[in-house]
Amino acid sequence: MRLRVTLAAVLVVGIALVSGALVLVALLGNVLTGQVCQDSHDRAAQLASGNDRQTSTATELIQWTDSADAGGRIASPGSGCVAVEPPGYGEDFVFASAASGVGEEVIVGRPLVDVLDSTRFVRRVLVVGVPLMMGVVGGVTWLVTGRMLAPVTAIRREVDEITAAELHRRVPSARGDEVGRLATTMNRMLDRLQRSHESQLQFVSDASHELRSPLATIRQHAEVARAYPGRTCVADLAATVLAEDLRMQGLVDDLLLLARADEEPAGCPDTPVDLDDVVFAAAKQLRMATNLTIETAAVSAGQVRGDRVALARMVGNLADNASRHARSLVTFSLSESADGVVLTVADDGPGIAPEDRSRVFNRFVRLDSARTRESGGAGLGLAIVAKIVQKHGGTITIDTSPNGGASLVVTLPRAA
Repeated sequence: MRLRVTLAAVLVVGIALVSGALVLVALLGNVLTGQVCQDSHDRAAQLASGNDRQTSTATELIQWTDSADAGGRIASPGSGCVAVEPPGYGEDFVFASAASGVGEEVIVGRPLVDVLDSTRFVRRVLVVGVPLMMGVVGGVTWLVTGRMLAPVTAIRREVDEITAAELHRRVPSARGDEVGRLATTMNRMLDRLQRSHESQLQFVSDASHELRSPLATIRQHAEVARAYPGRTCVADLAATVLAEDLRMQGLVDDLLLLARADEEPAGCPDTPVDLDDVVFAAAKQLRMATNLTIETAAVSAGQVRGDRVALARMVGNLADNASRHARSLVTFSLSESADGVVLTVADDGPGIAPEDRSRVFNRFVRLDSARTRESGGAGLGLAIVAKIVQKHGGTITIDTSPNGGASLVVTLPRAA
C-alpha cells in the first residue's frame, strides 16, 4: 500500500506539473511575443508621426514604403503583427506597420531572440525542476505514508503473534483516528475470541466431567462383578449399566443439540405451531410420569411460527425443570399479549434467588439446592431452552410464582 500510494501521488503530481509547465511555456511565449508586437507597433507609430526617416539598426528592421506599393521587401502586416524570418538574418522577427501622413507606410520589425531565450531558459528550469519536485513529493509521501501505516504494521505484527494460548494480548489503541478505531475493533474481536475460547474450554471440561461419572459407575460395578462373581446379580449389573448408559446418551444428545444450535444460522422454520397443543401434550406426559398436581386451566390458544419439534423440546424441558423442583404443584399458563404469545411454567418449590436468575441458563449450571445429579440433571435443560427461545426470536425471564416457587416466562412472536 505504501508503494502504491507513493506511486499514485508521484503520477498525479507529475501529470499536473508537466501540464502546468507546458501551459506556462506557451503563455510565457505568447505574452513575450505580444510585448514585442506592441513595442513594434509603438515604434512604427513613432516613426510615422515624425519627419525623420530612420533606417534599420542592430535591434530592429525599418522599411519605408509607398502605401500603394505591394512589391516591397517585407509584406505589410496590416493592423496586426506577423512573425517571419527575413532573408539573410537567420532568425524570426515580429513586424508591425503604421501609415504616415504623406502616403507612406513604415514597417518596423524586432527580433524574437529574447523571447526564444526566455522560453528556452524556462524550459530548462522546468526540465530540471519538475523531476526534482516529483522526487520531493515521492519522498515526502513515502515518509508520511510510512508514519501513518506504522500503527497498522504494529497491529498486524501483534495480531500475527497472538496464538490460542495468548488470547489475553491486545493491540495498542491510544490513537483517536481511523487507525485507533481499527485497533479498538480488533481488541473487541479478540475479546470475543477469548470469551469463545474460554467457553469452549469450559464446555469441554464440564462435558468431560459429566461423562466421567457414569463411566466410573459402570467401571466400578463391572470390577466388583469380576472380582466377586458370586455376590453380583446379573440383573442388577445390567440395570446399573443400562441406567448409566441412558444417562450418557441423554447427555450426549443434549450436547449434540447445543452444538448444532451454535453452528446453525439464526432463524428457524416459518411453520405455524399451535403452542397450546404442545403445552397440553407436555402436561399430559408430566401427569403420567409424576404424582404432582398439574394445572392447565390458564392455557388458552396461542399460535407461533417455528420448529414444532424444537418448541416441544423447549416446553418439555421447562416442564421437567418445574417438576424436579416442585413440592406438589406445577402450573402452565398461555396467553396472547401485545408483545406476543406468553408461556409461563411455575412451580411451588424453593424458587430461584435473584442473583442466580441470570446464570441458570448457562450450560452445566446447578444451583446449590439441586447439585446432586439424581435431582439436578446435567445442567443443560435450561441452556437448551434459552437457545431454542433465541432461535425463535423470543425472550425468557424468571420471576417468583404466586406459590413462592420459580416462574419461567417465555415470550415468543405471534404468528402473523
